[in-house]
Amino acid sequence: MLAAILLIIALARPQKGLEQVREINEGIAIEMVVDRSSSMEQEMLFEGKRTNRLEVVKGVFKQFVLGNGKTLQGRPNDLIGLITFAGYPETTCPLTLAHGALPRFLETVKLPTTREEDGTAIGDALALAAARLEKAEEVMEQRSGEEDASYELKSKIIILLTDGEQTAGKRTPLEGAKLAEEWGIKIYTIAVGGGQSRGLGGFLQNFRRGGVDTKTLSAIAEATGGKFFEAQDAKSLENIYREIDELERSEIQSIQFTDYKELFIPLALVALILLGLEILCHCTIFRRIP
Repeated sequence: MLAAILLIIALARPQKGLEQVREINEGIAIEMVVDRSSSMEQEMLFEGKRTNRLEVVKGVFKQFVLGNGKTLQGRPNDLIGLITFAGYPETTCPLTLAHGALPRFLETVKLPTTREEDGTAIGDALALAAARLEKAEEVMEQRSGEEDASYELKSKIIILLTDGEQTAGKRTPLEGAKLAEEWGIKIYTIAVGGGQSRGLGGFLQNFRRGGVDTKTLSAIAEATGGKFFEAQDAKSLENIYREIDELERSEIQSIQFTDYKELFIPLALVALILLGLEILCHCTIFRRIP
């Protein structure tokens, strides 16, 4: 009888979870805009190994978001998004508080493999990032499930990282920056390395006439109230992120959900053990003799 009771409860499939937790956190909305053009193939030293600029940028950005236990403490309370660009921009990771998924998104960021894919569309990438941040409150409202909820992000920034100059796209970098300025979005620009480069082991010829366009990057930062940085190696890039890490923070509402946890398995196991004991006892000490 006890086994039957436990099996009935197990068949009801008791569960624990799906609890919605609301927390008020301090944070800002950050859209990272990363150049993945063929010139990013040039090597830099990172964590004792030589690797290309793109991998260094991805590694330091990951530390900026998740922390490295040393100089960078991570940004757990911030909305983080990632846009990458070569000949055209694309949203690699939407604005999110679920930073645990970021490493998988970063794994998909690669250097271009064809001449048609290559280029440096800085202006279009800035315009896309600004548009994503402009809609950030609307996205948070939709995810909360409350139509009348009000989400206001007092601080929105774009971190633009490139090692070249505009060679593709419909909008110029200053036109993309103008959109950000109109929507009150700061742009922090980072120039990585400089000089000319040959992309993809000679397969792509992506030469920069003057290397990184520091003049335009500086103008973009100045126009939007941001700041311009130059990073010649991984250490200086880490120091730049540490400085950005000290930006002002504003309140956002965090929506978190716990996963379902199935509770029927222990009940079913106990019922199975009881049935086994009943059969064992019936065949031994409680066996009926005809």
